[in-house]
Amino acid sequence: MALVATGLTRSFGRHTAVAHADVTLRPGRITGLVGPNGAGKTTLLLILAGLLAPDAGSVEVDGGPIAASDLRARVGWMPDVFGTWESLSTTEILTTFARLHGASAADARRRAHDLLQLVHLGEFADKPAHELSRGQKQRLGFARALVNRPSILLLDEPASGMDPRSRIDLRDQVRELAADGCAILVSSHILTELSEMVDDVVMMTAGRTFVPEHRSGHLWRIRLAGQSVADAEATTFPDDDSAAEYLAGLIATGVRVSEFTRVTNELEDTYLALDAERT
Repeated sequence: MALVATGLTRSFGRHTAVAHADVTLRPGRITGLVGPNGAGKTTLLLILAGLLAPDAGSVEVDGGPIAASDLRARVGWMPDVFGTWESLSTTEILTTFARLHGASAADARRRAHDLLQLVHLGEFADKPAHELSRGQKQRLGFARALVNRPSILLLDEPASGMDPRSRIDLRDQVRELAADGCAILVSSHILTELSEMVDDVVMMTAGRTFVPEHRSGHLWRIRLAGQSVADAEATTFPDDDSAAEYLAGLIATGVRVSEFTRVTNELEDTYLALDAERT
């Protein structure tokens, strides 16, 4: 189920949060939404989730317009901060959302049980939400976004507050959902992890979106034996072959190299270039 948003605009008073934004989400692919704070990413996600009406522009699913209520039924939405009834247990929260999406009582309970197992919160099935840690609430928020078996999944900083093991699990689960045909949009500032997950990237700044051009060249750290990281050389090479050739030359001349590491990835390089233009 493909989602195509064109020319989305949303203002709050005199402040324009989203200005003519375009986003295309394709089944089986994960798209990263990247930009600085205040770029309009969360407002854009709310529009795509059917929770906020745009002032202009359109959202189409499978080639045609869609009502906000129908969009909400098909979308799984995970905000950056978990917000729900703190006194309810994790099972009650997921069951309630499943019922709101039209599941029977029995199906809602089964769905809640399965999702708690998926996000490794089974032992907290009867615990109220206020007893969960920040990372556990994030995992519960991810489970809540999957209650209605969405064909479109929107995740806003999903790994925030998670421990390393949970981050790895989240990355694998998102990839599995994409492999099953879900169209996924992930907004995150953790660019190293995002680069390992996404197939496509949309950059956003000052309310506008654009697809970045492929950038050549990466920064590498070259640390000689006995050198500290602070004293290491940082050099940019246009491609991996150039970096390998340079390293081979160093070794051939007898230089003792203890570290030769690519410091940034393509997504980070693109973001840094965007940030330089912004400032």
